[in-house]
Amino acid sequence: MPFLFIDIRKFATLPSMSDKISDAAPRQMLYDPTERRIRSFVTRAGRLSDAQAKAIETLGPRFCIPYAKAPFDFRQAFGREAPLILEIGFGMGDTTAKIAAGMPDKDFLGVEVHTPGIGSLLKLIGEQGLSNLRLIQHDAVEVLRDMIAPESLAGVHIFFPDPWHKARHNKRRLIQPPFVSQLVSRIACGGYLHCATDWQDYAEQMLEVLGAEPALENTAEGYAPRPEYRPVTKFENRGLKLGHGVWDLVFRKR
Repeated sequence: MPFLFIDIRKFATLPSMSDKISDAAPRQMLYDPTERRIRSFVTRAGRLSDAQAKAIETLGPRFCIPYAKAPFDFRQAFGREAPLILEIGFGMGDTTAKIAAGMPDKDFLGVEVHTPGIGSLLKLIGEQGLSNLRLIQHDAVEVLRDMIAPESLAGVHIFFPDPWHKARHNKRRLIQPPFVSQLVSRIACGGYLHCATDWQDYAEQMLEVLGAEPALENTAEGYAPRPEYRPVTKFENRGLKLGHGVWDLVFRKR
């Protein structure tokens, strides 16, 4: 029987910069294995573009804050004292960059677990010269618990979190009473919590959970009109044209 030999070396390619950073990313996002809980996200091995990889390499040291199990002085990180807005799960960062650009008098802390999103927003920071944004690549629940001091936030944005639309996965949704209670403890009196979703049953759950939190009061009768500072994304605009709904909820701490 003839023997077929294939030299696989001719199929090999040298790793690009994005491959190297992608391989290194999991080592930067280690979790304490003793901390057992249901997470609201699944880490995905997204591929970095060369531009995103370059942004992480060149801008990451300045604009990214490493996770630590200790309170962090964000005023020192920004070099000034200004109202601090936390955004949880900013995706690719387009909305975050637009909001930060439109509110130069406020500082914004974006928390995201996915490396391509970090690279994308860092790229926007560099292109637009944004100085009022800092990023943390880690689980937002742990960042909130360990790094953010009580009553230190002027506001929180949670736009289009994973809906976990299958009923058996609803327990993974971020907006749950224990998390909201912890979140509210980090918001200063008079500060706000702004959530948005394009899943009606999640909107209903959000309204129920936020409405049951005694430290919060609704700024609207039910759902709120979209505040002007939140831009309409391309994905959202496409859905609106197809007749899909989007629900904003804006609650204020008493």
